[in-house]
Formats: sequence, structure tokens, C-alpha cells
Amino acid sequence: MSEPVVLLERDGGIATLTLNRPHAMNAVSREMRISIVQKFQELQDDPEIGVLILTGAGRAFCAGLDLKELSEKGMVPDSPDEEMMGRSLINMMHQFNRPIIGAINGVAVTGGFEIALACDILIASTEARFADTHARVGLLPGWCLSQKLPRLIGIGRAKELSLTGNFISAETAAAWGLVNRVVPPHELIPVCRKLAEDILSCVPDTVRKYKHLIDKGYGITLEEGLQLEEKVSSDYARRATAKAIASRRTAVQDRGRKDLV
Repeated sequence: MSEPVVLLERDGGIATLTLNRPHAMNAVSREMRISIVQKFQELQDDPEIGVLILTGAGRAFCAGLDLKELSEKGMVPDSPDEEMMGRSLINMMHQFNRPIIGAINGVAVTGGFEIALACDILIASTEARFADTHARVGLLPGWCLSQKLPRLIGIGRAKELSLTGNFISAETAAAWGLVNRVVPPHELIPVCRKLAEDILSCVPDTVRKYKHLIDKGYGITLEEGLQLEEKVSSDYARRATAKAIASRRTAVQDRGRKDLV
């Protein structure tokens, strides 16, 4: 019996989703697309999970769509359901209401790059590399890369990456603001878990609403974003009781004292 193409582990409020086709550099097959969507649906309905870590098995994060499969079957889905499932992959990640930490353990190429960009926070191993090879394959992105990448690293750098298909290292990705930090391979998952635990120490409902507020504001003008923040903040403040704030104040002070030691 073959192993699942996506592995899911739950541990203390943290879910770890591992793309598991290491022999194919975790290239996204049709089976994997369906499995990823199903796993996100499952986790969305799990109230015990507060943070998701997404990573790859073996030496790659994700090499993009499975070109071998595409060369045999083509790009056209076999059915409307399959087409919807493919498009839903990134939509499910965008709509997932808990933080997604991308643990980029190796190459993230084209579709794999797009999956990485759908994460909220990226931590890269020193072994990680990034490339957008759509132009080399003769395709255009459909999972938001052309719009998200320029907003993250600037239009000139985005064009350099996308119009050449060249790779950049993890260190360059960090210098360009694409990833939050770069760590040795053996520290990647522990660092991501520590970050996840820090997120879990915050108020869960606030974390979810804060993520949504940042994401929604990111796609509109600053003026619109400020208006949005004012409205959401006012509505949320009306539901915050003095007793709840007082109990959390003690925890915040204790954490501050610990961090200063």
C-alpha cells in the first residue's frame, strides 16, 4: 500500500501538513491537489487547531505542478469537479482562518512557489530556493503569483524572477523580504513550532480576526484600510469586557518580564 500524498499530524493545537511525494520533488499531482483541499476542509472544521505548519518531505518543498502528468493528460481538467478542486487549493489556503506557517525546507518552484506565497509566514531552511518557471514552461500563473509577488518584493525584482525563470537563494529571499528568516535545516521545524506556540499563546478569536483584517486591508488602499481597521476595532472593542482585559493584562506583564530577563 502506497503512502498518502499528503500527511497530516496534530499535536497540541498545531497541525503539520506535509506534501509527501519526495520521489517527485513533491510535485503537485491531481491526487495531491484533491488531498490538500480535503485536509484544509478537515482542519477548518477542527476547533482544536490554532496554527498550521506546511512543509515538504525530502529535499523539496514543492516543485510545482506535476509536468510529467501534464505532459500525458494536458492542462484541461477531466471534469468540472476536478477544475473546481484545482482552483480551490489556493482559495482554501486564503480562506483558512488560522495562521499558516510555511516551513520551506527545499526548492519552491512555480506552483510550489505559489503555494508558499499563500502561507501567512515563511521560514526558510538554508537549503531553500525559489523560482518562477511559468515563462520557461509556456504557461501563465493562475494561483496569484503575478499579483502577490510584486507586492511582496517590488515590481522590478518580481519581473526579474518571473521573466527569467532564475532561482534565488534563501538568503536572497530573506534580503528581499520574501521570507521572514533563514535557519539551518535541522532547526526549521523546531523554529516553526516555537513560532506556532507563540501564536497559540494569544487570544484565538483575536488572532483569527487579526489575520483577516491584515489580509483584507492588504488588497485595498491605505485610506480604505484605515477606515476598515477603525470599524472592525470599534465593533470588536464593544465585546471586550473589563474582566477579560484584566485577566489578559497579567499574562502580558508576565510574558514581558520573562522576555526582559
